[in-house]
Amino acid sequence: MIYTVTISPAIDYIVHLDSMVMGATNRSRQEEYYFGGKGINVSVMLQHLGVPSVALGFVAGFTGEALKKGLHDQNIATDFVHLGTGITRINVKIKSTQETEINGQGAIPEEKDFLLLIDKLTKMRKGDILVISGSIPNGLPADTYDRLLSTAEMQGALPVVDTNGELLLSTLKHRPFLIKPNRDELIDLFGEITPLEGAERLHAMGARNVIISLGREGAMLLAEDGRIYRCGVPSGSAINTVGSGDSMVAGFIAGYSTTQNYQHALNLGGAAGSATAFTPGLADRDSIEACLAELEQ
Repeated sequence: MIYTVTISPAIDYIVHLDSMVMGATNRSRQEEYYFGGKGINVSVMLQHLGVPSVALGFVAGFTGEALKKGLHDQNIATDFVHLGTGITRINVKIKSTQETEINGQGAIPEEKDFLLLIDKLTKMRKGDILVISGSIPNGLPADTYDRLLSTAEMQGALPVVDTNGELLLSTLKHRPFLIKPNRDELIDLFGEITPLEGAERLHAMGARNVIISLGREGAMLLAEDGRIYRCGVPSGSAINTVGSGDSMVAGFIAGYSTTQNYQHALNLGGAAGSATAFTPGLADRDSIEACLAELEQ
């Protein structure tokens, strides 16, 4: 089974305006909402690819109930910890002549809540996959990821970590099965360095498989077998970067868990990431398969 953890999920409320005037009443011309959070994006994309998962994390209040119901309506299993106070955050994204985002704070779990999440992770078994994504919200201890990854190690699960900076480096001692920095994040970590040099350095520090996202140049994978794999970018126009990286992670996991073939897994990851970049929300299966066919021809 695949488990995803989203420490601070959100409902993303997107408002489209022809123009926005500060201090006045503005009326939208279009609205949409998505159930967000990097781990949740991975679970949604896995569902689109026909691979089941269980979404974990913390929810609170009426917005948390709405998020949970929305995932269930998409046939995504959940096992959230319900917090006693606060609400699951709402992120407002205003798209007009300029884009403006207002990200909510949301409810902060206490230690007793975190222990409940740890207990849920003890359901994992050897060979299961645990995806931990994003940053650690304010109010949670710095060792939050260490505790989650230590639990995965004890259960024999394969951890996938999608974060950046010093937090990413701090997880490498747990030998994550997969990490996925992009080229800019490599430079932030190591200074001017080639993608291959960065991947080799991260591999030497403990990462078993390292995908480097290269934007319009596709992606490369330094795999645990020591080989280098590459994929290009299918044709299309990018209109949305939100969720693209999460889609790549989900595609790779789906491809590898079903075939154990690194090239196919990377291609499916690239196809899923690109398909999402070409659509307003997370891509559907038909869009992904069209991109995959182009990459594998």
